[in-house]
Amino acid sequence: MQVLFVIDPIASLKAYKDSSVAMMYAFAAKGHEIFITEQQDLYIKGQVWARTQAIQVIEQANLEEHAWWQEVGSVQERNLADFDAVIMRKDPPFDMEYAYSCHLLAYAEKFGAKVFNSGVAMLNHPEKLTITEFSQFTSPTLVTRDMARVKAFHQEHEDIVVKPLDGMGGMGIFRLQKKEPNLSSILEMLSRNGQETIMAQRYIPDIVKGDKRILIINGKPVPYCLARIPLAGETRGNLAAGGRGVAQPLSERDWEIANTLAPILKERGLFLVGLDVIGDYLTEVNVTSPTCFVEITQQTDFHVANFFVEQLESVLGA
Repeated sequence: MQVLFVIDPIASLKAYKDSSVAMMYAFAAKGHEIFITEQQDLYIKGQVWARTQAIQVIEQANLEEHAWWQEVGSVQERNLADFDAVIMRKDPPFDMEYAYSCHLLAYAEKFGAKVFNSGVAMLNHPEKLTITEFSQFTSPTLVTRDMARVKAFHQEHEDIVVKPLDGMGGMGIFRLQKKEPNLSSILEMLSRNGQETIMAQRYIPDIVKGDKRILIINGKPVPYCLARIPLAGETRGNLAAGGRGVAQPLSERDWEIANTLAPILKERGLFLVGLDVIGDYLTEVNVTSPTCFVEITQQTDFHVANFFVEQLESVLGA
């Protein structure tokens, strides 16, 4: 197969822990050809094209260094429909340029391109808002730009978390306890004085045990999650915020959540999903470049990237 990755600049990837790099090595091990392009190199000229570069990954390379890959041949302008698979791995934030790229990918699918995750599906599943479809699994949640509503929610629950809808890596997340002297200032900043919609959720004490990332690939849950345990005194478990990742088997509740969402999300064109679960509660549905492949693989007997490739092959009949 020829597989095109839409990614951030390849030299910027931290290969030793990057899930996209793990995918590339798994594809190469199966004899598939790897191509890369960047978001800025996608364009429409009748159909959807990209400026692409074939690469090879280097076996036994030191992934702490940049010399883990090399270019093969010259840059080519290729129609996305010519590839066996297009894998969208551009990292958030999900800004308007990201949305435009999703539109381009959705348009490419009309001409036969096979895109994972589907451009339409990514547009239709904002990562924080999608949980509202599955309220049986969520902590009490409010989505609004009205600061008075958030203050009333805070008064009702006394200990809440507020966050922007377009944040990533734990950025912009605040815990507001019963006596929060900066309540108004924090809400004004997050909502830009009521001009932007934010999310508030009742605080979940089990965050001290970790913010669990559960991966679903082709409608099948990976049997291990990565519990991202916050630093002492921190309320965010995100690895980008200093959290420590500990792989562990899915709990009974994890399986219940994953098995309920998996077939629904697969049917909607979401091949790879990362569910965030704190304690017994679903907190996010990640569809843009979900991570944690490497950490789970290193700590368990389950090779996530190999499973990803096997599932993609089964879908494509490769």
